Amino acid sequence: MAEVAFRQLRKQYPPRRGSAPVEVLKGIDLEVQDGEFLVLVGPSGCGKSTLLRLLAGLEAPSQGQVHVGGRDVTSLPPSRRDVAMVFQSYALYPHLTVAGNIAFGLRRSAARRPRQQLHDWLARTLPFVQSPREQRIAERVQQVAAMLDLAHLLDRLPKELSGGQKQRVALGRAIAREPAVFLMDEPLSNLDAKLRGDTRRQIVELQRQLGVTTLYVTHDQVEAMTMGHRIAVLNGGRLQQLGTPMELYDHPANLFVAQFIGSPPMNLLPVEVVSPEQVLLAGKRVVADPALAPVLNAYIGKQLMLGLRPERLRIAPATNRNLPAEVVQVEALGHELLVRCRLQEFDQVVQVRTRADLLLQPEQRCHLELESQGWTLFGEDGDALRPAEPAQASPHLPSLPA
Repeated sequence: MAEVAFRQLRKQYPPRRGSAPVEVLKGIDLEVQDGEFLVLVGPSGCGKSTLLRLLAGLEAPSQGQVHVGGRDVTSLPPSRRDVAMVFQSYALYPHLTVAGNIAFGLRRSAARRPRQQLHDWLARTLPFVQSPREQRIAERVQQVAAMLDLAHLLDRLPKELSGGQKQRVALGRAIAREPAVFLMDEPLSNLDAKLRGDTRRQIVELQRQLGVTTLYVTHDQVEAMTMGHRIAVLNGGRLQQLGTPMELYDHPANLFVAQFIGSPPMNLLPVEVVSPEQVLLAGKRVVADPALAPVLNAYIGKQLMLGLRPERLRIAPATNRNLPAEVVQVEALGHELLVRCRLQEFDQVVQVRTRADLLLQPEQRCHLELESQGWTLFGEDGDALRPAEPAQASPHLPSLPA
């Protein structure tokens, strides 16, 4: 297994007729730990797939370095990088059976003399010809097929398989080689919802069993939040934030991450800071998150943007502090309701996650209560404002007894 590191990685494509050069990646510094499952997310064109292709060696960077297992592989061909890639389109060989597709990389993993190649071919064709190498490959194919529930499909061609089966064959081809790093570029996007969920859980379990460092590209919020040990958010060719799923959800680094992570995204409301304990929102004083008192104290009298997740808003009785609103849309999700409400004081729609037993209808008047916890405040530059970290004691000084 191996860790992966990108050092000031840049990728620029030459200009087309009448246009400027396009810089897809703009100085990416990113480290993936050994055995980690890292999910890459971001809007289309942000550089996610390009980053995988640079790691696989399918493209060359304009600047910077790529390291795998502590060695610089920037100038090495794909065959010497010890990585395996699973594509969105599966990329199976149509003339090979399932067994042939899984074994394809194994048969090209080492150089052989022409006589050895002929002997191995005869071993695959004639049952009375024995080849130790082909026997090892056949055993490995059987192991992988059993792992992915493909043993009964080994003699079929890709055209005889369903989408989910094709995806498992593509995974099996990558697993069979036992690479140092797995690369997966939206491998589940062509599957239906149920099959996507089943395959998602299977990939997570396989990665846990194998312990292989994995980089996984997706647009799906559920995949990103449930599969990765950490998530890297890209936008405009730059790394916006790197952290665990809950770190990104609860503590987004900027407005882009707040709006991109989470379904539905974070609600954003303009507020004026009145004191370290209160803010003014739509003409009403609202009790602020006590954890943000040091931040608010530095911005008294100034405008900030308040970020609240939908579950931090509640449908509540009419009081002096609760915000009057009108129900715009109600989505019943079985275990909960997702309610879109328009605040009356200013024309802005917010989303509320609430109990499924509430009886709400469009155009119905209601009031919203803001929880005084789980707040995120953003400054004029769009970056999140955090309380200053307490100074840590010098590691050279022993701690005093209590």
